[in-house]
Amino acid sequence: MTEKNNIKELPRLQWFPGHMRKAQRLIEENLKLVDVIIELLDARVPASSANPMLAEMIAGTPRLIALNKSDLADPAMTKAWLNYFHIQGIKAVAIDANKGKGMKQLMSEVEDLARPRTERFAKSGGRPRAARCMILGIPNVGKSSLINRLAGAAKTKTANMPGVTRAKQWIKIDKNLDLLDMPGILWPKFEDSSVGLKLAFTGAINDDIYDQEQVVELLLEALLRDAPKRLIERFKLPEPLPQRGHELLELIGRKRGCLVKGGNVDIDKAQRIVMAEFRAGKLGHVTLDQVPTSSTEMDTNEKVTSAH
Repeated sequence: MTEKNNIKELPRLQWFPGHMRKAQRLIEENLKLVDVIIELLDARVPASSANPMLAEMIAGTPRLIALNKSDLADPAMTKAWLNYFHIQGIKAVAIDANKGKGMKQLMSEVEDLARPRTERFAKSGGRPRAARCMILGIPNVGKSSLINRLAGAAKTKTANMPGVTRAKQWIKIDKNLDLLDMPGILWPKFEDSSVGLKLAFTGAINDDIYDQEQVVELLLEALLRDAPKRLIERFKLPEPLPQRGHELLELIGRKRGCLVKGGNVDIDKAQRIVMAEFRAGKLGHVTLDQVPTSSTEMDTNEKVTSAH
């Protein structure tokens, strides 16, 4: 993750519970029912949150990429990612489902992409119908929040944890759009260790399946390299900062009063604070994936963090 870490030393994180295999089959069975796919990505990790299985599954169906949680990402990097998708010939928009940013543009793009199919259906003698759209993405990327925002009510169950949606749901948005919400799925094996790590940072992988202390230390080392001033400002840290993650975590714990008997630092409490504040955007606008230099694939590299 950091320049001094070899990629082989990163923890290998995987999370592919049985319900995700069922979700994969459910998606494949229902693709023929929809006109457009909205692939929801996390704007902080556009490459790492793109499920490589989906590209193959949805080939041939019009697709719109929505970079959600753009309020937490580096704005300049989000703009660069949108430009990258444009160059690839893929429609893409930046949104913030919680606050409603980008909803009008998203709806407009979906209707434009669906129009050829809905018009062809009507011309063949069918009754005019609303555009049908399937929302896909990995766990905890904000699918339910997006649907609730579009529908104007809590139509789906939401939670800030991966794997809440377990079955398909049709939701009518208005007379022009019906949405099919599907469970979030990861893929069976992360070929790049840093991908699993970044998904752990952003909450797409269940926190219970990995060594949280190790992951938080790696996050702190990445932020120490790319956004040290944000750490100093947020946690009111003295300079110079420690250069190792575990030392920095202990210092943050002391500054936040995470102490137990004997004056020792409660590391569990300290790491929960760091992770929660990072995920809430309190450590600045951070993008963990660089825009690919290759036009053939979205790959990630070792130096992954950009902060604003």
